[in-house]
Amino acid sequence: MQLVLASNNAKKLKELNALFAGLPITLVTQGSLGVAEAEEPHITFVENALAKARHAAQATGCAAIADDSGLCVDALGGAPGVISSHFAAIALPDGDREQQRSLQDSANNQLLLDRLQSQTQRHARFVCTLVAIRSADDPEPLIALGRWEGEILAFLQGSGGFGYDPLLRIPALDKTVAELDADTKNRLSHRALAAAQMRTLMRDVWRLA
Repeated sequence: MQLVLASNNAKKLKELNALFAGLPITLVTQGSLGVAEAEEPHITFVENALAKARHAAQATGCAAIADDSGLCVDALGGAPGVISSHFAAIALPDGDREQQRSLQDSANNQLLLDRLQSQTQRHARFVCTLVAIRSADDPEPLIALGRWEGEILAFLQGSGGFGYDPLLRIPALDKTVAELDADTKNRLSHRALAAAQMRTLMRDVWRLA
């Protein structure tokens, strides 16, 4: 089965290929099929993931899978949530995407620290929602959810990863996500947890083996 990934992110494609290894599916990015990215107008991860999957399935006529993920902080009512990647509204320079991402990450982290400055309750989690559909009008989407629990530190710690990784400490490991090696992160992450659920759903509901 060809499964269109509703993303143009090569790193996400590689990660999901590893997580779905052994299933009879071939993952391809929507960008490789000439499909533009979908709008993400919703306030929940599951609605945005479903919208992206439907967009990719409609454009290609194939089964599709999408994810929507971010950071949810209890003291902020779940924010930044679906706007995690652009929590801080800043003007970015034209040019290099890595530089843009680095600037956005720094602004997001600083805004989060500012919002939590007077808070003692700093529990938070990374959330990943995966949605897979057999067609654009599939009435039975497969929905998997992964949560990676932690707490927000008052300072950055660690140099790995990206985004909020240097701020989210995983108590069971006594490290921030930015201090974990890639293998550990990929094994324990919110996306890994969601992918494990999705593998089970694909086998049980779609009868993939």
